[in-house]
Amino acid sequence: MGRFYHRLDENGRLIMPSKLCQTLSKHEIEELVITTGLDSCLFVFPLEEWEKIGERLREKSLTNRDTRAFNRKFHADAITCRLDPQKRLTLLSHLKDHAKLNKDVVTIGAGDRIEIWDKSLWEEYEKQISSSYEEAAEEALGA
Repeated sequence: MGRFYHRLDENGRLIMPSKLCQTLSKHEIEELVITTGLDSCLFVFPLEEWEKIGERLREKSLTNRDTRAFNRKFHADAITCRLDPQKRLTLLSHLKDHAKLNKDVVTIGAGDRIEIWDKSLWEEYEKQISSSYEEAAEEALGA
């Protein structure tokens, strides 16, 4: 939960916000999976959540071209990692390229995952969704 503004260091590492570190620690989560997300961001899943998503994808039909394409890219781009002693994540170049990450980034808590956004893309995304937020809430919450 929440949003956190920070910068990548010169080696492309991201310092995980302390609030998110506390949540990971509270739930005894050590191993993470980072992959290409939707809307030009990165998804960071606890390993257990990643495995649940993998199971859901395995239940989908292999004959559907879009499902195969998504499954391939989603898994091919994924890396497993742990926070280093300074609470940093190392982001590989293919992940930074996908999310167009430069220096300034936004990390958000998004339920079952953490999302990492380029700051300017996040601000643009927020502007886009602000006009349709209520409609999206009705769709998401079934109201």
